[in-house]
Amino acid sequence: MSDSQVEPMPLLSKVTIIGVGLIGGSFAKGLKEAGLARTVFGFGHNESTLKKAVALGVVDAYSTDIAEAVKDSDLIMLSVPLGVMKSVLQQMKPHLKKSAIITDAGSAKSSVIAAVQSVFGAVPANFVPGHPIAGKEKSGVEAADASLFVAHRVILTPSDTTDIHAIKQVTRLWQALGANVESMSAQHHDDIFAATSHLPHLLAFSLVDMLNEHKELGNVFPYTAGGFRDFTRIASSDAVMWRDISIENSTAIVKWLKEYQTAIVELTTLVEKQDGEALKTLFLAAKQARDKHIK
Repeated sequence: MSDSQVEPMPLLSKVTIIGVGLIGGSFAKGLKEAGLARTVFGFGHNESTLKKAVALGVVDAYSTDIAEAVKDSDLIMLSVPLGVMKSVLQQMKPHLKKSAIITDAGSAKSSVIAAVQSVFGAVPANFVPGHPIAGKEKSGVEAADASLFVAHRVILTPSDTTDIHAIKQVTRLWQALGANVESMSAQHHDDIFAATSHLPHLLAFSLVDMLNEHKELGNVFPYTAGGFRDFTRIASSDAVMWRDISIENSTAIVKWLKEYQTAIVELTTLVEKQDGEALKTLFLAAKQARDKHIK
């Protein structure tokens, strides 16, 4: 579904953002700056954060009452931790208008779809699962940036029963924010991101934890240089979010952890044997692959 052409679209009367943090806030701010909705409405439990969102121009109005937040909303963006997705869906279900389109920003799509099925009995035709591949070092509504998604991918994982109009509406909104939209199955999405995002985060967390106050080495962190800092930067990510991701995408993550274990065993053998030629071949192949595909 990749399409560089952004079609003009009718103005939405009300869009509701459930979870006005970096991703939800950036989506909201982008819609406001592009003039795509008459009202961008925020929902959350922390009123001081929501007041700040209004002051920063991220949303037009807010409520801590989910019924008020989703009432008469044309489109609802769920930008909440995976662990609370089902609870949020249950709370808002009785208050949705029939034509409301629902989408989300969760990074484990099978988990989100399972939560939706559990709450609604089946996945509603107007639910479009999504995952924007964008972020920042900083989090929270203060970091909201209308240009966050420009030239970044957004993956949609609709099913065969998802309404075409809903898919087009969500696609065009993301495109209007500068994103490149693609579609794939939820399972394929979860496999790809378990391997390329979730696995690296878990490895970074694990390495830092292993070396923290190590019995043999003591405090090694004052001696770390660029390589260690680059590799472990993502270990500073939010622990609760990554706990939820690890649980909600556990099947795919375990698969790729085991793949990596195999690769580590093979690498350990080459180092033990001091097989310079094989090590050089491995390192060169990895360098060439990264240089070719990652700029």
